[in-house]
Amino acid sequence: MKKTFYSNGKLLITGEYTVLDGANAFALPTKYGQYLHIKPGKDKTITWKSFDSDKSIWFKDSVSFSEIDNGITQNTDPVTKTLVKILNVAHNLNPYVLNKSNGFDVITELTFPRKWGLGTSSTLINNIAQWFGINAYTLLNESFGGSGYDIACAQNNTPIIYRLENNKPIVEKTDFNPPFANTLFFVYLNQKQNSRSAIEAYKSKKNDIAAVISKINSITQRTLKTQDISEFINLMDEHAEIMSKVLELPTVKEEFFADFNGTVKSLGAWGGDFILAVSLTDEADTTHYFKEKGYPVIIPYKDMIL
Repeated sequence: MKKTFYSNGKLLITGEYTVLDGANAFALPTKYGQYLHIKPGKDKTITWKSFDSDKSIWFKDSVSFSEIDNGITQNTDPVTKTLVKILNVAHNLNPYVLNKSNGFDVITELTFPRKWGLGTSSTLINNIAQWFGINAYTLLNESFGGSGYDIACAQNNTPIIYRLENNKPIVEKTDFNPPFANTLFFVYLNQKQNSRSAIEAYKSKKNDIAAVISKINSITQRTLKTQDISEFINLMDEHAEIMSKVLELPTVKEEFFADFNGTVKSLGAWGGDFILAVSLTDEADTTHYFKEKGYPVIIPYKDMIL
């Protein structure tokens, strides 16, 4: 009997990095996500195929139940090693799934290009957690690590405020439907960012984080309330300047888009994946601007966000 699970992708609007230290982060689940299809298999083995959004296979392998049980594989493929690690944690949290099975045939399907960074890993973690009937945050903590906001997006179909309280995830559903939503665009920067290495860089540079978190929390609160595009732009710029000082990096606007009519803000891990563009011109001009700069993937808010 076939089972199918699905999880939403994610974008983090405020609170990047500082969410790890308890800041209130404003995050948006996306219309894009990932499916996990499970069918009975054989030979105490999981055969695995992962499809990108263009239907090409980007990963294919088989792992034995014994490899999963031991958490060790002789395979040198880093994707296989990571998969075995995740499945080992899931198995330890709920041994029943593998112990009562002869094997599984597994297919994953992304509805967004894998390089976009909308949550290939987080949607996988949440789908595997659903399959094994376990807590996705626990699975994340014991495998990848991270704040967990992406798991919250995977599980929710509305905008959320997310924070860690004593290392426990707190998720609050919220509304975000400003009158200027049609001026918001997500632009892909043509490079996949490694969020784990970006987090390590943040940890090495942060100082006086309590004061920073207080400022970020205020910006998050005002971002949700504002109905004025000028105030929204100012809030995004203020957030970017704060994080620029913490990370000791120029803002993405300073570095690449100083002449943009509006503002742009890094999302999630700085230096890659998507940026948020708040445009003071029409969609055609905005699209033309970014394409001229060499960034052809420009997605309007309404097409990206649930």
